[in-house]
Amino acid sequence: MVTSIVTMKKRTIPAGKFKAECLGLIDRVAETEESFIVTKRGRPVVEIVPVRDRDVKPLRRSVIVHGDIVGPVLDSWDVER
Repeated sequence: MVTSIVTMKKRTIPAGKFKAECLGLIDRVAETEESFIVTKRGRPVVEIVPVRDRDVKPLRRSVIVHGDIVGPVLDSWDVER
């Protein structure tokens, strides 16, 4: 079986250009949900990514407590014997 791996190269932008176009780029990320990497002297320094809503509702009521969760686990420690 032959598997091909497709990698998408992230867009990069120099820090100076990012500084000049910051607000427009932020709007673009929010609208298109694409991310990009800001470089400084050709080296990646930060990645700008869109914020995604976290849905925590599936975790609600997912923990079941059995017994006392704040009391001691053992009656006495081995050190005290």
